Amino acid sequence: MHPVRAGDPPCLLPIRNRPRRPLPPRPRRRARANCRCSRRAPASTRSSFPRAWSTSGAVARASPCSNGGAGNGRAASTPPPPATPALPLYVQTPGARITKKDFTLVIQVEGEADRTVPLDEVSDVVLAGPVSLTTPAVHELLRRDVSVTWMSSGFWYLGSTGREGPKSAVNRTAQYTFAADDARRLAFARELVAAKIRNGRTMLRRNWRGETGERGPVLDRLALLADRTARAETRDGLLGLEGEAAALYFRALPKLFAEPVATMPAFAFERRNRRPPADPVNACLSLAYALLTRTFASATSAVGLDPWKGVYHVERPGRPALALDLIEPFRPLLADSAVLMALNNGELGSDDFVFAAGGCNLTPRSRRTLVAAYERRLDQETTHPAFGYQISMRRLIQVQARLFARFCAGEIPRYPHYVPR
Repeated sequence: MHPVRAGDPPCLLPIRNRPRRPLPPRPRRRARANCRCSRRAPASTRSSFPRAWSTSGAVARASPCSNGGAGNGRAASTPPPPATPALPLYVQTPGARITKKDFTLVIQVEGEADRTVPLDEVSDVVLAGPVSLTTPAVHELLRRDVSVTWMSSGFWYLGSTGREGPKSAVNRTAQYTFAADDARRLAFARELVAAKIRNGRTMLRRNWRGETGERGPVLDRLALLADRTARAETRDGLLGLEGEAAALYFRALPKLFAEPVATMPAFAFERRNRRPPADPVNACLSLAYALLTRTFASATSAVGLDPWKGVYHVERPGRPALALDLIEPFRPLLADSAVLMALNNGELGSDDFVFAAGGCNLTPRSRRTLVAAYERRLDQETTHPAFGYQISMRRLIQVQARLFARFCAGEIPRYPHYVPR
């Protein structure tokens, strides 16, 4: 190689001897809005979740920020939280065993071929009934911050492992302080019950299939009951209004059935009953409410809240009172909607139920069908009541849990209930 001489061009000189080129002047930054999230999110963050396979669905880790000031005369808009392609995994076969192999979960059922699921594609694991999970699998799920929910064979919520949220007691301390304030609890309970009644009214108004003249009195009465919640002075008064609205709503629920379902004797429905449910429709509602409770229990735990410490519901052993509080406005919009979807679409038939010990239950196949309908409902998009962006119902639940934590801490004056038009 020829040696570098002093007269050579600068590009051949050693780096330390090259003359420095003057840097171009930095362009002036344009004024930005006050809110960090005022710019519209790129298309990649606004994309919807992939459709769930079988009984699974996508879950989002949401981290909303407050809707800040305005720039250029326009209100600032907060971009939606990032999505993740991971899906929940439901296992309900008695005797099933879940092990870990490399970077996958292996589901083993006697007499069937092993099923493998990549760990990167699992956001939650839901085990219903006598299903075992090996220690190496538990350790890996804990390392990945994947929640494991333990449920009974009838999908009664028992507890969860993993996803404890922030390693801090700040949110729980604020939650306990809020729960000890009777005035704040009553104000929150009033708005909670009002949101539940209004959402039930919206469900009836949108899906009514009965006589047109019968709809008006029902909707008017529900609207009146929702308005009366603001004047309730005690929790018992709220319970009375909620009970009257629930009785009115469930009496009108058969008016939402499609004609093939309404004329089928197996799906005759008169009133809500449970423990155990006495008919197929009540069995479907009980399972859907159990799935919704699990979803909210996982969401509240993920943000550092205590799912067992409620505000409106009384704490009892084995009862996730906070999850039962927050699901109230979502019962008609998610659980009841999923049941109607499965029934009216013909996904469930009269032979999908078994009667025993004075109650009715779904067969394993029909449970998978209803879980799939529920997961599809969570994938549908809506507009967030506070931020105004499009978001899936599943991600909305995650955002609502974070907003409730901020509400308990006093960072926002009111908790924005989801009440669509």
